[in-house]
Formats: sequence, C-alpha cells, structure tokens
Amino acid sequence: MLTGSLQEIANALLEVDDFVIGGHVSPDGDCIGSQLSLAAALRSLGKRAMCVLARDEDIEFGLRTLPGAGSLIPAVQVEGPIGTFVTVDVPSADRLGDAAALHSRAARTITIDHHLSRKPLSQANYIDSEAPACAMIVWKLLPYLGVEPDRTMATCCFTGLSTDTGSFRYQNTTSEAFRLAGEMVAAGADPAQVAADVYQSRSFASLKLERLMLSRIHAHARGQVVVSYTTLDDYRRTGAEKIDAAPLIDTLRSVRGVRVACMLREQEGCVRGSLRAKDGTDVASIARRLGGGGHRAAAGFTVHGTLQEALDAVIAELARL
Repeated sequence: MLTGSLQEIANALLEVDDFVIGGHVSPDGDCIGSQLSLAAALRSLGKRAMCVLARDEDIEFGLRTLPGAGSLIPAVQVEGPIGTFVTVDVPSADRLGDAAALHSRAARTITIDHHLSRKPLSQANYIDSEAPACAMIVWKLLPYLGVEPDRTMATCCFTGLSTDTGSFRYQNTTSEAFRLAGEMVAAGADPAQVAADVYQSRSFASLKLERLMLSRIHAHARGQVVVSYTTLDDYRRTGAEKIDAAPLIDTLRSVRGVRVACMLREQEGCVRGSLRAKDGTDVASIARRLGGGGHRAAAGFTVHGTLQEALDAVIAELARL
C-alpha cells in the first residue's frame, strides 16, 4: 500500500514552519528514532519541531541516549493550537494515545508510516508497507527536503531501522535496508554504540522478570509455538518496570525450532500481547483476530479481560497454525 509520494510529503512539510511530531503508545526504537530524526531535519531548515510521547511514560532505557531524546514531552502537556501534526510509525488514531487530541485539533495533519491501515489517518499520507522501518522512509525523505543528513539524523534512523529489523535478523531485512544502513553509518551512525545502548543495557530487574517468564513457557505444536507471560505481581516482586519486559519476546523467539512466539503482559484491566514469527507465518493476521495488528513477522494486540482469558484466546488462535 503506497499513498501519495515522498515529494508530495516533502512539499507539505516545506510549506509550513511549526510542527508537532507524534508516535504510538509504548514507543519502540523505530517510533522514537523516526520522530527525532524528522525533527532534527526540520530544525536544520530553520523550522520549529516538537516531539511528543503518546502517553506520559518512560521510554526504553536504551533509547534514552538518542540525540534529542531528552526533549520528548508527554502529549498531555501540550496546550494551545497545533499548526501541523505529523504522525510517524502510527497506523490509526487509537494508537496515538493522548496525542490523538493534538492530531484532531491540528490545522494540518501528515502521516509517514509503514503499517497497512484501513483508511488514511491524516490529510496527507505516505504509507509504504514494504519498508522494513518507518525510519528508513524518513531517511529517504531527507533528500526531498534538501537536507544533508548529520550524525543525529543518521543515528536516530539507524536505531529505528536496526530495531525494527531485529538488528538485521528478521525476515523484513532487505538489500535496500543494508544499503541505506551503510549510508547512515557513512553519515555518522555508530552501529557498535547503537547495539550497546539498545541491546546491551538491560537491568537486573529485567533478568529477574525473564527468569519468571521462562518458568511459565507453554509449548505447542511440537515446540514450534511458545507462549509465556508476566503478571502484575511479578513487577512488584522484582522491582521491574513495564519497559523491562521489552526483551522477553526475543528470548522466546530465539529458541531452536520455534516458529511463532507470543509474550503476554498482564496490566490493570487488560493483557498486552506481542507476537513474533521466525518463518513466513503472518502473525499480523492473528493479532487482527485478537483486536490488534502490526507486521507479518511482528504484531501486537490487547485483550480486555483476565490473564487466563488472554491465554485461552491466544492458544486457541495459535492452535490453528
């Protein structure tokens, strides 16, 4: 699905001077990286750009060292009129969290994304569902803006591309991804530093959480499908925060013979689920049946019910594989 063109998006951005840039709830490296790199590009043109968080929550520890991360503010704190609101890495308004109110009252809206969506989110949209990361689209947009990428833009885009391709290990990794990653490195991105910050900065609480998660693995289909979970009490016992659970799905996915991994995280009043595929299985279709969505190899959903109800629903869906 491709809507509009990069030149049209660039023209829309060049016409105005004030921007608010928002991403999705529970932002990952691609979301934050896309926001910060686009903001840096617009500022290099003398424009004003503010990046907002969909919810008033901490971002992952490994993303806090990204250039400009300290300037992120919760959307709920933004008052007054909004000139142009740009969404990145967001397919629908419900994923904007508190920023949905900013999007709805903005004079102009623009979306840059790589998720399939049922209908356009903004007035101007560029959606490339074949792109492995939104940050790669932002990188390709820079020449259309007349921007020469600097180290900040390169680092943020490289982080987004790296995280959404699983450090270039997932099925969505393309030859273009490697080519553009090379451009980002040439422009100043440091792959070793990004890897250290993003993949080698776990807390002890996260490791304690992983130990509990591993003790609860449900294996199905002769070990090809695995499901596990964390409870609200786990966080109280370990001192972990929500962001400490982020690496757990990749631990499940790493097991030999596993095709599909599912990680459930109990929250107040609901259960958040993450799905990852190691083969050609379309986990986005599974997530959609559970009320969520995402990419073919990586998707998420929310079950409004108990942990047991979520487990039952997920296992029933995965049994159909």
